[in-house]
Amino acid sequence: MTASFDQILPRLLALHPRRIDLTLDRVRRLLDALGNPERRLPPVIHVAGTNGKGSTIAFMRAIVEAAGLTAHVYTSPNLVRINERFRLGRAGGGVLVSDEELIEALELCERTNAGQPITVFEIETAAAFLLFSKHPADVLLLEVGLGGRLDATNVVESPLASVVTSVSMDHLEFLGDTLEKIALEKAGIFKRGVPAVIARQGDVVRDVLVDRAERVGAPLHVAGQDWVAGEERGRLVYQDTDGLVDLPAPRLFGRHQVDNAGAAIAALRVSGLPLPATAFEQGLVRAEWPARMQRLATGNLPLLAPDGAEIWLDGGHNADGGRMIAAALGDLEERVSRPLVLVVGMLSTKDVAGFLRNFLGLALRLIAVPVPQEKALPADEIAAVSRSIGLPADVAGSVEDALVRVGALGLAPAARILITGSLYLAGEVLRLNGTPPR
Repeated sequence: MTASFDQILPRLLALHPRRIDLTLDRVRRLLDALGNPERRLPPVIHVAGTNGKGSTIAFMRAIVEAAGLTAHVYTSPNLVRINERFRLGRAGGGVLVSDEELIEALELCERTNAGQPITVFEIETAAAFLLFSKHPADVLLLEVGLGGRLDATNVVESPLASVVTSVSMDHLEFLGDTLEKIALEKAGIFKRGVPAVIARQGDVVRDVLVDRAERVGAPLHVAGQDWVAGEERGRLVYQDTDGLVDLPAPRLFGRHQVDNAGAAIAALRVSGLPLPATAFEQGLVRAEWPARMQRLATGNLPLLAPDGAEIWLDGGHNADGGRMIAAALGDLEERVSRPLVLVVGMLSTKDVAGFLRNFLGLALRLIAVPVPQEKALPADEIAAVSRSIGLPADVAGSVEDALVRVGALGLAPAARILITGSLYLAGEVLRLNGTPPR
């Protein structure tokens, strides 16, 4: 009888070390015992950063597939199903790994680990390398789970390129309490002779990343210095030492997506992959990445919202992510003005006030909701923080209840509703809506 994820995951959690220490020792031990599948992977593009990793990978995947190539993709966390983390490259577009094949890989890793301490992410990464080593593809787009230097994905020795997207304050308990410390952890993916693609950063972060790349001998490709990407007249204009490219605006919404698309283009142009100009044009308008300024126009939840209301979903959960979301909402407001209501759920480990301050002057009201996660911050505490910074707030027992409450506000024109604050909440929303990632 085939096991289920509900049976496997509790067993893997039981192996979790009592003290969380970032190290490559555990995953290297397991990979050695598995016969080192990480050495039999397709060429890798490795992506670290605080915000924008998944979107940058989504752009790269769409461009690669538009060129007729195949791409494996490893990302985290998943929104609805664990399978979302493991996408296998296929001609004509990839597919999420099947339940059967993923369970088989996880159980093999579990047996091989033989009860020794290891994190769930390390087991999942080993399973991903097993899966990707068994299936041919032209490239593997590999997202760092946490940090970079000691992340389980950093056992890959010679990627085609190493990319660092926007870096900001997050996961302070693991990566350090200053931007310099966090940036240094992200820069740990840079390797000698491997192009280091650095997205637009603040001065402090950029200096740390550039210094580390120079120290290890990684050729630099820095935004604003070696390449630029910007929006002009509704188009994305990209330029580097190889010339200027005029492209369609990215499908993913928000001005920050121009930066992410730029990083994706820069990485692919230094990767050596055979990509015609048409692939970049088609890829930018085909890219999909759920729960990043995603419009929910169909499904179950719009039926609960007031007639004519817009529902947007974004899994942003740190101060810098909130800033990007707020900028995107400001752009929407300039196009079509609507009263904005936030539906927010967050974890207790996040800077709630820092996240919410971005929406002062934009949002009319906040409705706090619970998040289905053990580290969730109670909704009444989110509401209290919101009120303390000057944003009126209510509490609802669920997202569905929150949408009904928006209707009771009687707003005219109909509200623009943003559900945000946590990827766990975003996953629950997509599940409730009946529109999980595919």
